[in-house]
Amino acid sequence: MKIYKDRKNAKVCGVCAGLADYLNLDVTLVRVVWALLALMGSFGFWAYLICAVVFPNKEEVL
Repeated sequence: MKIYKDRKNAKVCGVCAGLADYLNLDVTLVRVVWALLALMGSFGFWAYLICAVVFPNKEEVL
């Protein structure tokens, strides 16, 4: 199983939806944790941007 962006279940770029699917977690939990990381410092924001650029779309992986 590879990591990807899930654009069908996306709110912004689909990074959290793809990561939640990869980790077998609820997408809401992943979004809340990522939002907290972004609010506590700029790490979450920059990590999201990097993942949005690097992760392939789900259609490209499957």
